[in-house]
Amino acid sequence: MPAVNDTPSSKAFPIPGIIPIFPLPNVVLFPDTYLPLHIFEPRYREMVADASREGSCIGMALFKQGWEGQYYGNPPIFSLGCVGRMTHIEPLQDGRSNLILQGLSRYTIQEEYFDARYRKAKITLGPSEPFQTIAEGPVRTTLTALATRYLRSRKADKLCELVTDEAMTDRVLVNGLSSCLDLTPLEKQFLLEAESLHQQTRRLIDFLKFKLDGETQLSGWG
Repeated sequence: MPAVNDTPSSKAFPIPGIIPIFPLPNVVLFPDTYLPLHIFEPRYREMVADASREGSCIGMALFKQGWEGQYYGNPPIFSLGCVGRMTHIEPLQDGRSNLILQGLSRYTIQEEYFDARYRKAKITLGPSEPFQTIAEGPVRTTLTALATRYLRSRKADKLCELVTDEAMTDRVLVNGLSSCLDLTPLEKQFLLEAESLHQQTRRLIDFLKFKLDGETQLSGWG
């Protein structure tokens, strides 16, 4: 299967043109982040076994609203997701497994296939250039200040240290915050679907402002 090689991540690790899709109702994977998964359903055990032989890539996708009644079929999913590379697989005695996915690149589904027990899709990778830098220095400064304030209110001191690390690239900072903050799955999907790192950052800033304003109002009522 030919690989698609449109991003720095895919050049370092080729991503197949057709990949298994692992849809979930509450998980959004971002590039440059790591996601632990526990695999227990028979169809997804098969998916992991096949993927380990065919490129080690899995496409994470978010279910659309109303998935509950169709979960064991093929309910609709958002067409934009993130490809992850299986960096570690821990087989368990009863056939289940734990694995770690490393987020590589955004993808868009071009065509879905349902001939296996699990869903597969033909994908194209999103262009990487708009997602390398925020482009405006003051925007990163604003994001860092808001994120630090919010994380301190959660007593997440270790994360505060990471956020203020100037050696961290814009891309890693924005994707890391998009992944770890307590946002809803749909809010995270909204961030993932940004057209550039600058737009993703602006959306993240708006979410943080909204959360901080809400905390201020609540403390005022107290």
